[in-house]
Amino acid sequence: MGVHEGRGQLSKIMRELSMHWLEAKTSWQDSRSNEFEKKFLEPLEADLKTAVAAMDQMAHLLNRVYSECD
Repeated sequence: MGVHEGRGQLSKIMRELSMHWLEAKTSWQDSRSNEFEKKFLEPLEADLKTAVAAMDQMAHLLNRVYSECD
């Protein structure tokens, strides 16, 4: 699997998780749900953004390496 494919899968899974979370929040609205969101989902989203940015940089670097090796 290449960097672009991995990036796409991560983004897709995070979108799916976000959709499921929005659905769950319609019936789970208490302090525990807020705590869960703050403790787990928000850091996960921030980590995903960092990972996607790193994957973009890696893809750029790999493209440069490939072009310089040709």
